[in-house]
Amino acid sequence: MPRPRICRRIRGKPRCDYFKPAGIPMSKLNEIVLSLEEYEALRLVDYKDVEQVSAGKKMEISQPTFSRILSSARKKVAEAIVDGKAIRVER
Repeated sequence: MPRPRICRRIRGKPRCDYFKPAGIPMSKLNEIVLSLEEYEALRLVDYKDVEQVSAGKKMEISQPTFSRILSSARKKVAEAIVDGKAIRVER
């Protein structure tokens, strides 16, 4: 049986749910789903310039867990940019 997942603290809610390439209809796009945890990790480190250790504490998770979440988020965003996919932020 897997260990139960700990609730993460999310302080910054996204203003919108979707980001997509301009000029391509949504019906022709594949989408990548970004979890709220991944969104918060990107917001703290890449937008607010918070160190990973401090950001992990703000989200009430360890630094290694935070690092894994951040890495996953960056990979998804890069894939969306390179492959021209839409990004949907989970709510």
